[in-house]
Amino acid sequence: MAFKLNDERPPLDQFLQGESAHAYEFLGSHFVNWDNRDGVVFRVWAPNALSVSVVGDFNNWDSNANYMYKISDSGVWELFIEGVQEYACYKYCVETPWTERRLKTDPYAFHCEVRPDNASKVYEIHGYEWNDGEWFNFKKEHPHKTQPINVYEINAGSWRKNEDGTFFSYRQLADELIPYVKNMGYTHIEFMPITEFPFDGSWGYQVTGYYAATSRYGEPKDLMYLVDKCHQEGIGVILDWVPAHFPKDGHGLARFDGTGCYEYEDYRIGEHKEWGTYIFNYSRFEVTSFLISSAMFWLDMYHVDGIRVDAVASMLYLDYNRKDGEWIANCYGGRENLVAVDFLQKLNSTVHMFHPEAMMIAEESTAWPNVTRYPIQDMGLGFDYKWNMGWMNDMLSYISLDPLWRNYHHDTLTFSMVYAFSENFMLPISHDEVVYGKGSLINKMPGGYDQKFAGVRGFVTYMMAHPGKKLMFMGSEIGQFDEWNAEQQLQWDLLDYEKHRQLNHFFAEANKFYRDVPAMHENDYDWNGFQWIALDDYKQSVIAFRRIANDGSEIICICNFQPVTREKYRIGVPVYGIYEEVFNSESEEFGGCGIVNSGEIKAKTVKDHGLDYSMVLTLPPLGVTYYKLKKELPVPVRKKSTSKKTAKKEAAAMKAKEEKAGAKKSADKKAKEKKVEEKPKTEVAEKTDTTAEEKQNKS
Repeated sequence: MAFKLNDERPPLDQFLQGESAHAYEFLGSHFVNWDNRDGVVFRVWAPNALSVSVVGDFNNWDSNANYMYKISDSGVWELFIEGVQEYACYKYCVETPWTERRLKTDPYAFHCEVRPDNASKVYEIHGYEWNDGEWFNFKKEHPHKTQPINVYEINAGSWRKNEDGTFFSYRQLADELIPYVKNMGYTHIEFMPITEFPFDGSWGYQVTGYYAATSRYGEPKDLMYLVDKCHQEGIGVILDWVPAHFPKDGHGLARFDGTGCYEYEDYRIGEHKEWGTYIFNYSRFEVTSFLISSAMFWLDMYHVDGIRVDAVASMLYLDYNRKDGEWIANCYGGRENLVAVDFLQKLNSTVHMFHPEAMMIAEESTAWPNVTRYPIQDMGLGFDYKWNMGWMNDMLSYISLDPLWRNYHHDTLTFSMVYAFSENFMLPISHDEVVYGKGSLINKMPGGYDQKFAGVRGFVTYMMAHPGKKLMFMGSEIGQFDEWNAEQQLQWDLLDYEKHRQLNHFFAEANKFYRDVPAMHENDYDWNGFQWIALDDYKQSVIAFRRIANDGSEIICICNFQPVTREKYRIGVPVYGIYEEVFNSESEEFGGCGIVNSGEIKAKTVKDHGLDYSMVLTLPPLGVTYYKLKKELPVPVRKKSTSKKTAKKEAAAMKAKEEKAGAKKSADKKAKEKKVEEKPKTEVAEKTDTTAEEKQNKS
């Protein structure tokens, strides 16, 4: 790892050598006092530009008024302008090698105009007074891999809107989102990209401002306030971040100086045609500094707790979504994008060096090895978590089936445990799964109205017990039947109906159980925390398994994925004692059928499922239930009786048994003797006849 905590090289050199983790402190616009003059210094990288000037409302957008000076042969330009005030709008006028002039927003701007306007704004990013020291102390003492992580993914613009249809501001979200998330029992909020983007329909995944919080919802310090309030309430914040590609909008990064500056020139490695975007050139040191510093910026300045890196698979493979002849192999003839691998390794190493408690999460959908292995080795990438796309696809496919066909797809239900501990996984039910005609979570469930609600409850209860951290997209917890629509707020009026209120209550209780019970989250990433009990009952679509905490306490999870009640179902248990049902997705308080196993459940000394003991239960239809050992009991042992009466009975029984055995032995002996007596007579007769014949032959 090339970065050093006490690196004294000039920031310009660090940037040009691809070693800068804080390039935003040097490039962009910054308030300074030079020679007792207050103003702003502007710096931008445009290596092939013939000239660059600063234009803005402070010089009437005159492209000839404020030309910049080139301070590096590698193309960094600088200019100090006296008297520029905060919130002043500006752009760079970049003259291409073909003398064409283009107006570009500042790639390092901290603030921008509200779309459709797109000028950068001078902004003082420093000065917010944080009050989250206690939160960071907690994180240092409690490593996140051993903690419950249950993420509520939201789109800030459509979670809730004002009555006139306008967006909630960052501060309104702080007032309403935080209490809701806390009441629901989620541990983290993940925001879909809130880096500046021009087109609402991209949901933020086509970024033009990698250092600017989108102005749709307020200014940067308003977002800082939102994050600060989350931390004060014990809620972590994760941001979606997009280093894989960027849009072709004329004011953005695309062809910044008229050439492939941030992107590759060759479309075979520099463009995603299907997405209409350019791919970052990870082989350029300045681009590496730009991207790594962007990730660091959100951790440094906004105190976020994690970054979810979007579209990692598209970065790793040179032939991603390309036909033969549309891509260029690496120097070894392979399809792996080696410079992208190097970039991701460097990104994660840098983040973990400066922010060891931060979470780096990969949306990676292939079987690339060691995505979450650290220290980095064998082409590993060094992330903390990887989205388990395989589990997500399998389970959504399984629960969408008519129960009549589920027993033919039982392997889909159990396959995830084949690879569950090969990476540190996060189980995602994200925005991508409830849009584009895929149907909302509740509408994926087969059957009638009540059966759909039961299906959601059972699936989520199973998901909470499955190894891995959790993520759920907004709206699933209120049973929204319509797909997510980014132009509308969630259908909160559904909570006027009892079934939806009960489902919302179920989510809160399931989240609370997951968060509060160590067995549900402590050993997420090794076999010490999981053991199958029943995995092959495909005929009844039943599975059962154990989740085990560090102290040995455990939860037994039993899932019945058929709409049929299973009475007197025997399940193996590891300990002889009294068990109790501690969670049931079909409880009446959740709107379920009310079939529960109440009271104490005493284990039997009957072996089952490879375990020495078992208990007999009633499994509710489409229900998932949790059990825990309430009290361990001494295993009953058969003792020899000392009673004279009992001894006499036992002696008489033994004598009768011996007499019966003797009589059988005597009868067998007589039968054998009789058989022997008959056999010699025949043999003697045969022998006599043979002797007479021999005598006759001799004479």
